Amino acid sequence: MTYKWDFGPILQYWSIFRIGLEYTLGFTVASAVVGMAVGLLLTLARRSGWKILSIPAGAVVEIFRCTPALVQLVWCYYALPVVLGLSLAPATAALLALSLYGAAFYSEIFRAGLDSIDRGQWDAAAALGMTPVTMMRRVIAPQALRRMTAPLVSQVVLQLKNTSLISVVTVPDLVYQGQMVASATYKPLEVYTTIAVIYFLILFPLTQGARLLERRRHG
Repeated sequence: MTYKWDFGPILQYWSIFRIGLEYTLGFTVASAVVGMAVGLLLTLARRSGWKILSIPAGAVVEIFRCTPALVQLVWCYYALPVVLGLSLAPATAALLALSLYGAAFYSEIFRAGLDSIDRGQWDAAAALGMTPVTMMRRVIAPQALRRMTAPLVSQVVLQLKNTSLISVVTVPDLVYQGQMVASATYKPLEVYTTIAVIYFLILFPLTQGARLLERRRHG
């Protein structure tokens, strides 16, 4: 029996896909911004030289790097409220899990970027009498940022892919809305093909941009 593809019914639900896409992009941007901010704080704590800060920060990074994002998402939604004795909305739990998961990887990118700067640059800036803040702002950060741009873009791409997981806690992202459309149309193959195409159209330019930045950095 040959399956007959029919995308006609799917197109009638485009407004639902659009809503899901808005949630997906919104969570990507929000979790990336929060993740970078938390990741930067973790990096500074790990480089502070104070064990009271560096050890907990390192532990947080390793825990979130070494456990699956889906497990973290489910744990934040179901277990964290039990531990804290409060309830979390699905969107709050999803944003928290994605942000912390991303923060662990952003922290590693920041750490690698700073470590890639030759020690002589640090020593020269210190010899000129620069304060640590001035040294970071005028000498170290501009060089490190150029080296970190491509990995940061790549991590944002992964962040966008990970948003497909938030449907398991009923956040109405693109995948969740697709599930609703599939239930209404009985066309799961067409629905998930449509979702795949949408993701590809967004992610392909981003991945190409990351590759271009990487080639320029090594060029």
